[in-house]
Amino acid sequence: MNYFKKILKRIMPQQNYEEYWKLTNAFTDYNGGKFLDTLAVCIKFIDDYQTEEYSDEKYSRLQDEIYKVNPINHISIRKSINQLVKMGFVNSFLVSYHPQAKEYVEARTNKKRETLLSKIVYSNSSFNRAVNNESSIKQINFLIQSLIEKGKLSKEEIIALMLVDIEGYPNSFITEFEHQEYVKEANDIGFIKRKYNQIAYLYNLLGKLDDLVFIGEDLYFKEDAEQIFGEDLKAITKRRDPYLHRLYKNQLQEECEEIYGNPMCVLEHLSYPVLIASHIKPFIESDEIEAYDPNNGLLLSRTIDSLFDLKYISFTDDGTMLFSNRISEDVKDFWKDYKLEDTILNEKRKDYLAYHRNLMTTIDARA
Repeated sequence: MNYFKKILKRIMPQQNYEEYWKLTNAFTDYNGGKFLDTLAVCIKFIDDYQTEEYSDEKYSRLQDEIYKVNPINHISIRKSINQLVKMGFVNSFLVSYHPQAKEYVEARTNKKRETLLSKIVYSNSSFNRAVNNESSIKQINFLIQSLIEKGKLSKEEIIALMLVDIEGYPNSFITEFEHQEYVKEANDIGFIKRKYNQIAYLYNLLGKLDDLVFIGEDLYFKEDAEQIFGEDLKAITKRRDPYLHRLYKNQLQEECEEIYGNPMCVLEHLSYPVLIASHIKPFIESDEIEAYDPNNGLLLSRTIDSLFDLKYISFTDDGTMLFSNRISEDVKDFWKDYKLEDTILNEKRKDYLAYHRNLMTTIDARA
């Protein structure tokens, strides 16, 4: 009996599908001020109290220090610390940090931080790690080694990897046969439908690692992609202009301020501390005008952005929410009464939404 069948035999009777790669994601912008400020506070705190053993009281004091520079609720602060631990910047029990973490904070360019991020995540990340729990299981290493073996990883294959129990797995990468078994299992148990947030978190991290590139929904090493796609790669993998993107988000925030009084999720009407400037027509498919056109955007919460970006939901011209057939009924029931208001549904935005609806229909037809 192969490894995969042994695992299934163990988990199937209990229907326990919750053992998967879990990445906390309080931040999506690893160059942003809040991420860097939080990391800087953690580094200074560890330096100041390095000889003090871990305790809940010590952990609470660190949260208070972070609150001084980022006054959000303590649940979000704990989530941000755990993200730093899982990504490998800070080590468990708050007694040390990655040797290059301080260099990351002090880097003068985003490009330098991109390289440092890749080194830190590859050498020290573990999604099983927590502030009060150490782990040597390295999911990103396993994923990279699997990419080396296969040459590319499809979206389904990346998602399927999230179900692999690396600690008990006999190899440093997944074999082709067992990978396809995991893909089948992920679809059978509805993992993709239920864990879109976690999937989006992993995709966000992979998209920021040096020398990796997404072509459509397939992950490649950049050198391999250049050989396969040649000059077309530049158009396929165009990068956001950080200044234009900032202006784009500012315009969406200003629109909310004019309509609602302050920036908020335009669907939930809640003023979250973090809001995403979500493209309607995907950035990668937009021309230079469309990419930074505020009509091609909606200011959304992280949860709604994840659903919208992955085409699990869309909207009609009157703002009614549409659901993919890939989404579970309980999620549909929860969101079914939410809709976009007419005040933000101008004609240009309706044109972009028509494009988005078509993408969702196309993906559903392939599923």
